[in-house]
Amino acid sequence: MKTSLITGASSGIGKELAYVYAENNFNLILVARRKERLQEIKTDIEKKHSVSVEILVMDLSKLDSAENLYGKITAKSLKVDVLINNAGYGVSGPFMETNTEKETGMLVLNMITLTKLSKLYANLFLKNNGGHIINIASTAAFQPIPTIATYAATKAYVLSFSEAIAYELKNTNVKVTAICPGATQSEFAQAADMGDPSMFNKAPTSRELAEFTYKAMKKGKTMAIHGAKNSFLTFTTRLSPRKVVTAIAAKMVG
Repeated sequence: MKTSLITGASSGIGKELAYVYAENNFNLILVARRKERLQEIKTDIEKKHSVSVEILVMDLSKLDSAENLYGKITAKSLKVDVLINNAGYGVSGPFMETNTEKETGMLVLNMITLTKLSKLYANLFLKNNGGHIINIASTAAFQPIPTIATYAATKAYVLSFSEAIAYELKNTNVKVTAICPGATQSEFAQAADMGDPSMFNKAPTSRELAEFTYKAMKKGKTMAIHGAKNSFLTFTTRLSPRKVVTAIAAKMVG
């Protein structure tokens, strides 16, 4: 039985990914900061499915967290077949006014920890002759977005990075997939202090995105945009002047 390592697994997309992978006979290693929530998920999944669930309580916004997580998993002799870098959060507001400390933690979590874990597990997967890395990017990766400027930039990094290493690994048994959701029902808007912007009205659920992610992995896709509307919008941004795209993005999140 294969094992999936999922970061940011205590709520939202990460939680639903845990259930989807458990339903598809994956053992789980779930990582997040909130121990009680992880324990509840572990208990419920192990009750419903014949899989094992290991939980690790960690704050992945620390610079050395990737090495510490990898070390803990190695020390427990836990095998990982699929790494899902889902953990991440956003910071919203005018750039000159946002909290620098919170923003720095976001940059570390969304990019540095993701990069380190990708490198650690890509090397392990090469040694084991197989594995899959899934990085949760965003449709925010396709254009600058005022008032969530740094968040959108981190997701542009995730997408570019994922596509590049997928190419480097194309002749191996190690696969890389970047998932690009649009607005999704989760705790993202609340954590980013975005209030209730209209872009989250009637948005797809985290469960829908989790199912889409699993299917994209099975198909071996390098990049997958969730939803036909999002696919169309990201295509049109490539054909439009950058200033126009930025102005439209600003109105959407304003």
